[in-house]
Amino acid sequence: MRLLVLGGTEFVGRVVVEAALGRGWEVTVFHRGRHQPPAGVRSLHGDRTAPDGLDALAGDHGTWDAVVDTWSAEPRAVRDAARLLRGRAGRYVYISSRSVYAWPWPSTGGHAEDGPLVEGADAGAEATDYPQDKRGGELAAVEAFGAEGSVLVRAGLILGRYENVGRLPWWLTRMARGGPVLAPGPQDLRIQYIDVRDLADWLIGAVERELSGPYDVVGPPGLATMGELLRACAEVTGGGAELRWTDPEVIEDAGIEPWTQLPVWVPPGGELYDAVHCGDVSRALATGLVCRPVGETVADTWRWLTEIGGTAPQRADRTPKGLDPGVEAKVLAGGVSDTTP
Repeated sequence: MRLLVLGGTEFVGRVVVEAALGRGWEVTVFHRGRHQPPAGVRSLHGDRTAPDGLDALAGDHGTWDAVVDTWSAEPRAVRDAARLLRGRAGRYVYISSRSVYAWPWPSTGGHAEDGPLVEGADAGAEATDYPQDKRGGELAAVEAFGAEGSVLVRAGLILGRYENVGRLPWWLTRMARGGPVLAPGPQDLRIQYIDVRDLADWLIGAVERELSGPYDVVGPPGLATMGELLRACAEVTGGGAELRWTDPEVIEDAGIEPWTQLPVWVPPGGELYDAVHCGDVSRALATGLVCRPVGETVADTWRWLTEIGGTAPQRADRTPKGLDPGVEAKVLAGGVSDTTP
């Protein structure tokens, strides 16, 4: 199989490249040259936001069985690349997001791929906001390759090595620092996420099976709990962290922002929790999605972090994650409800 990856040097794109190389595929990576791609790929340079930025793809580089596009900004960049590659690739796989669904989500929990989508997205638009940009990218892929020739990978929360968003790396570095840790409860709160390697494996399988259409690709609800995730982080780092489980009401009263200041965590019972951690992923499971235990995800991410010196890369277009130590200490001093380890 011959694969072209637009991106391919960071996080999801990089792991997709590694997964394809692991299966013996011939991989071409089109990127801006800011990061070194994995060894063994054919490398093409270009900035798709610049005039003539796709020139390297316009040359005589043959054809591909599939293209994987990780773009998350202006949809017109997806449109231009997809139009250029139409007729030279068998399938266009666009890494989208479950953020493309319209808000609010049903109070009974997350829906499947037939849920209502954000309105106003345009395949030729400049960058606006994340949900509309991702939906515009979907429209661009389908416009160029048709519904049968495109795969829309609506990913949920992605964790694992190379993460450049700051969620799991923050928890790991916090646990490594040790001491009392504000652990957002309840311990048995079910979370929904996917290891980036499992996402890549499903994607490679989707190309092999010539799948098409939209797929919500994230692990099933309850793949792990907050307790299992944070205990795994504490154990693998060996920093002597003491988990202090704290009621959601205490955290919210302190003005701490879920998801951002306490990554992954969202208080139960609300629309945000339903949207993030209660999605129906039966279609992806029926087409080969297999998810590894949370301990493997945590351990692999920690190995990678230690290999690179303990500081994870951070995307410039994403807000920093994590809780200020002073705020954490203040809440722990007056709001701990459960000190069960």
